[in-house]
Amino acid sequence: MEMFGRSRQQLTMMYALLMGALLVVLIFTVHRMMEWSMFSEQAQELFDAVDSIAEYRERERHPDPEGDSQTFVNYSDRLFFYVFDEDNRLLDFSRASYKFEFFILDHIRNWDAASGSVQVFRRPGEGGRRTSIMITSRTMNAGGIGHRVFVGKDVTTVYSGLQKSTYLLVAAGVLGLLLSTVIAYVMAGKALEPMEEAYEKQKQFAADASHELRTPLAVVMSSAELLLSDQSITSPFLRQVLEDVKSEVKKMTKLVGDLLIVARSDNNALKMQLKTFNLGELLNQNVRIMRPLAQKKNINLVAEDIADIDITADEQKIKQLILILVDNAIKYTPNGGVVVVRYDGRYDDDVRFSIMDTGIGIAPEDLDKIFERFYRVDKARSRELGGNGLGLSIAHEFTKMHGGKINVESVIDQGTKFTVTLPIKK
Repeated sequence: MEMFGRSRQQLTMMYALLMGALLVVLIFTVHRMMEWSMFSEQAQELFDAVDSIAEYRERERHPDPEGDSQTFVNYSDRLFFYVFDEDNRLLDFSRASYKFEFFILDHIRNWDAASGSVQVFRRPGEGGRRTSIMITSRTMNAGGIGHRVFVGKDVTTVYSGLQKSTYLLVAAGVLGLLLSTVIAYVMAGKALEPMEEAYEKQKQFAADASHELRTPLAVVMSSAELLLSDQSITSPFLRQVLEDVKSEVKKMTKLVGDLLIVARSDNNALKMQLKTFNLGELLNQNVRIMRPLAQKKNINLVAEDIADIDITADEQKIKQLILILVDNAIKYTPNGGVVVVRYDGRYDDDVRFSIMDTGIGIAPEDLDKIFERFYRVDKARSRELGGNGLGLSIAHEFTKMHGGKINVESVIDQGTKFTVTLPIKK
């Protein structure tokens, strides 16, 4: 069923969103942990290299640059260092690759970070590949002379590996999300199966009960009318009892009829009997039918701008649709109010009409619920006015069956407007 299908999709969507959020958090956390671990390991290697250079320069007040460089190169061929004195003169070095040495020296000259800090610089390369260089700086004293040592390392491979690992995590996360969504869809269907079966039984019961109740209600109504026509019953009390019975049977008959329509709609048993008729005449006819009911409440029921327009539809269902909306407007409009039935015109292949009232209005939070079955904004007042919460649901169903739509606009204590759009040809 459509209702359970929507519920299944909503459950699946909620699960997918939750799993997606969890996967994003998990991937981000794992990525940050890997990045922190990699950064810490590489930074420690730079610190160890700085310590070895500092120890060496402390032992050798006049070091041999080539020997120092060679010793350091043997330590790691990816590491490089530059030693400057207080006057920014280069004293010693183990050169970086010629491909990015100028890039490194430029950053060293503009270095303003604190001693012992570590920074990663990225240099765009050929083919979109970026080179990542990690550098640390330390100020030290060798033989009473202040020196500043810059030690760096090409960590492009390490960061590239981190990037690839992250891409793999994202791909695995997407695959896992898709798989879990499929599983969630299947499991949601399994979970909703008992509810759907129970609902099907409920629908069948409502259809059977509604059908079976029509005959006894018709008998009771006929009996009440027969007794009321009997002139031998002169007791005012008995006649009032019969009138009350007749009134309640009318309400019950209407409820049973509405339930039967709903049950047939659920079972796709509502049949369309299409014919071409004049919508303007039908609107005027409904106004004439409902005018006595409006006059009892001193409500001015009027038809405005009614024009002749032929449409192809189920005339009885459109008539019932209009009656439901007009009856609903009269019920919730206080004495002395106005209800207007208006033909709004033709738009391309559609026609539009509206029913407006100056009634109590509908709160904004209730507007999207009024077409639900048995939903009543003010339950106490709805019972007092004879509402059962099915009228608007039936009107919505009839409109949908014709491929049309029904919209509602309302302002509290000012009134409500229902606008129905129907195709000219079904």
